[in-house]
Amino acid sequence: MAQRPGPERARVLVIDDSKFVRTTFRRILESSMEVREEADGEAGWRAIESDASIQLVFCDISMPNMDGFGVLRHVRGSSEERVRQLPVIVISGDEDETTRRRVRECGATDFISKSADATEVLSRIDNQLRLLRAREDAKQSRKAAAQTGTHDPLTGAFSLHYLLTEGRKQYAYARRHGSALAAVAFRIDSHRQIAGKEGKEVAGQLLAKIARAIQGVLRAEDALGRSGDDAFTVILAGTSGQQAAAFARRLRDQLVGAKIEFQGRALRIQASIGVAALGADAAASIEELMRLASSRLTQAEPAAPQAAPARGLSPEVERALQVLEAIPAERMGEAALEVLRRLAPLLRAAGKQPPEAPGADAVLKALQRAK
Repeated sequence: MAQRPGPERARVLVIDDSKFVRTTFRRILESSMEVREEADGEAGWRAIESDASIQLVFCDISMPNMDGFGVLRHVRGSSEERVRQLPVIVISGDEDETTRRRVRECGATDFISKSADATEVLSRIDNQLRLLRAREDAKQSRKAAAQTGTHDPLTGAFSLHYLLTEGRKQYAYARRHGSALAAVAFRIDSHRQIAGKEGKEVAGQLLAKIARAIQGVLRAEDALGRSGDDAFTVILAGTSGQQAAAFARRLRDQLVGAKIEFQGRALRIQASIGVAALGADAAASIEELMRLASSRLTQAEPAAPQAAPARGLSPEVERALQVLEAIPAERMGEAALEVLRRLAPLLRAAGKQPPEAPGADAVLKALQRAK
């Protein structure tokens, strides 16, 4: 009876069309780990996709249906990070340098001969599992830092945790004072491509450079945070949807198609941007406002969010009201009285209508007293 996987036992997949090789590797490995076997590359690839418990793969080169190079291409080209990061050790009877170089170029983690003894095989596996555990520990440490720290260690932007903390304060203030607030989300679409071509370190340093450039144009009251592996969100205090869209367009023009010089190479940037704003969007929290901005990510030119026009209002009147609504009341100062004077004919007309706007009379009386 097959032994059930224990919490401390790694699960290894052996892909080889030779039953003798699979049996040999099982005998070497099964004392310390769980072993799954597949007889060709296609079945092996299906196992990798469906079995998330697999931590390490041994793969032959020459197999029916899909060879080892095909398996490597599928693994390293996967959209799922768990699969892309799997250690794959190629096992082959062909030990010439050309084969070794080719499997390395296809993304093999290591190369081992089918004639290797048990001690060598176990040593190679132990090394890979140690690296895997170290990488997982580092990932968990970064995750914990992102949840509790104030800044993202890679880019210097706020962590998502701290961005939400600051954003909640901005949202509460905007609701309390009737002021504007907007969120601009942007994603570096070329990040994955650059990471694949230039390496993760270069791609990470590029993100940091972009974050520093954006922080340099923000006001003290604005907040920039890293909201994903390749994504950021800016919370803009006192900013209307139209103003946020104008900011997003400028940001897009600076990013999209730009060639950023990096270590003597010009890296071309592609980005998507989305905008959401109070007044135009019904968001009951800063989280909802940020989600709306992220849901609108597009490589096209970002547009200002538009609220649905109130019943009976023409688009021109609606736009004029949105402009007025976007101006914080405390910034109006003495101009507020002039605005009321110029709206007096509308207020008088409202006073002659059925009492659907009970505040009109009070405003008119206040305007009369101001005279």
